[in-house]
Amino acid sequence: MFKYQDVIQTISIPGKGRFTLVLQEEEQSISEDVAANPALDEMITESKQQYQQGLGYSTRELLESLTSRDFMS
Repeated sequence: MFKYQDVIQTISIPGKGRFTLVLQEEEQSISEDVAANPALDEMITESKQQYQQGLGYSTRELLESLTSRDFMS
């Protein structure tokens, strides 16, 4: 079975901003991470509230907003 190593990649899309992609294989679930780190729970809650207030957008919305011009130098 092919296994990925942990990968962190930062990309910049002109007009959209900088994004950090993280591929990380872990054995524990997000609920265990939240239980171990109260600040993570606060960040997730704050993020959900901001999204509900229209202050953010989903991955789908980001991907649908991209065009080939976003990747040209």
